[in-house]
Amino acid sequence: MSLRRLLLVLCLSIVSGLLAGCHRVPAEEAVRQAVAGAAQAAEAVDAGAFRNRLGEDFTGNRGEVDRRQLVDLLRLAKLRGESIHALMGPVTVEPRGDRFVATFTVTLTSGGRLLPSDMGVYRVESAWRKEGGDWVCYAATWSRPL
Repeated sequence: MSLRRLLLVLCLSIVSGLLAGCHRVPAEEAVRQAVAGAAQAAEAVDAGAFRNRLGEDFTGNRGEVDRRQLVDLLRLAKLRGESIHALMGPVTVEPRGDRFVATFTVTLTSGGRLLPSDMGVYRVESAWRKEGGDWVCYAATWSRPL
C-alpha cells in the first residue's frame, strides 16, 4: 500500500470515528437514562450520586420534601447499613417545551427499619430539565395508586 493510500485510509478512519463520536443520545432517551441512574443511586444508597440527579431547587410532592431532605434520608439509610430496592415499571417520557416529564411506577422495598411504612408501590411523575450537560429532576410527585 502506498503512503498516499495509507494516509487517505487513516484520514477516513479518523473522520469516521469523529462522526461516530458526535452521535448524540436523543433527549427522551437521556431522560430515561437519568431516571434509571437516580433509581440505581437510590438502590446503592449513594446519596452523592442521587443528589447529582436532583436540581438544587428540587421540590417533592408540592413542597413537602426538598433535595436536602431526600439526600439526608439516603445518608441515614447508609449509616444504618440499610438496603433499598427499587423495582421500576415502564417509564413514559413526554416533552414539555425544552423540558420533559417522566411518569412511571416504582415498587420500593427495604432490608431495614428506617422506612417500613413508606415501602410499597408508587406512581411517580417527575419533571426534568437540562443543566449543563446533565438532565436533572427539579420536581416530582408520588402517590400510592388505589
